[in-house]
Amino acid sequence: MEQRDWTDGHVERWKPVLPDLDPDVEGAVTRMKKLSVHLRRVREQSLADFDLDRQEFDTLHKLAGRGGTAAPSELAADLDLAPASVTGRLDALERRGLVRRTPSATDRRRVDVALTDEGRSTWLGAMDVLGHEEYRLLGVLDKDERTLLNDMLRRIMVVAEGRGGAAWD
Repeated sequence: MEQRDWTDGHVERWKPVLPDLDPDVEGAVTRMKKLSVHLRRVREQSLADFDLDRQEFDTLHKLAGRGGTAAPSELAADLDLAPASVTGRLDALERRGLVRRTPSATDRRRVDVALTDEGRSTWLGAMDVLGHEEYRLLGVLDKDERTLLNDMLRRIMVVAEGRGGAAWD
């Protein structure tokens, strides 16, 4: 017999109230929501463990995604923030030794921001905690099942993004 989860009881409670409820749609959507909440909690705990707030992590993440070096204007664009907001974030991260700002070697008017070794280590540590949890959860599926799940979710996201939905980072 297949194991039951919280959502099975949820669907059973609502089916008599909403007779047209599709249990597969309700079950899938409810499970995706609960999984998203679970992963958000793991991420929040990971950030707390590494003494990062969400904004600090996001800034380190965008910087790492650019190879560890970027101009503040590039980070502002990546984070969809005003340049002054990024300056404040960089000030705080620099005080903590997680990033370093240096004059650009190619343009005297420009400053380059780089992850320090400590910044990279902190960012990777926070990423690893969430990554391990993702692998733990999806590890119940074999490789073909993970591929199938990924392909099915992509088909759903294409529809969501095509109907005025936003692309998420």
